[in-house]
Amino acid sequence: MDVFPDFEGLSGISELREVAGALLMFALIVAVLMLIVSAICWAVGASNGNYQTATRGRIGVFVALGAAILAGAGVAWLNWLITIGDQL
Repeated sequence: MDVFPDFEGLSGISELREVAGALLMFALIVAVLMLIVSAICWAVGASNGNYQTATRGRIGVFVALGAAILAGAGVAWLNWLITIGDQL
C-alpha cells in the first residue's frame, strides 16, 4: 500500500505570499504613521509641560516600534515557513 501526501494540491502558495505581504505592508505603514503622530504628541506634550500627553505619546511610540518590528519579523517568518513548506 503506497500512500503519500499530494504536494501538488497546494497550488496557491504564490497568492498566499502576495496577500500576506500586502497585509504586513499595510500594518507596517500604519505603524510608521502611528510612530510619527505619537512622536509629535510626545514632543508637544513635553514642551508644554503636559505630562499626560507626553506619557501617552511615549507609550504610542513604543507600541508603534513594537508593531513595526513584529510586522517586519512576520514577513521574514512567513517567507521562511513557505520555503520550508516547499522543501517538504
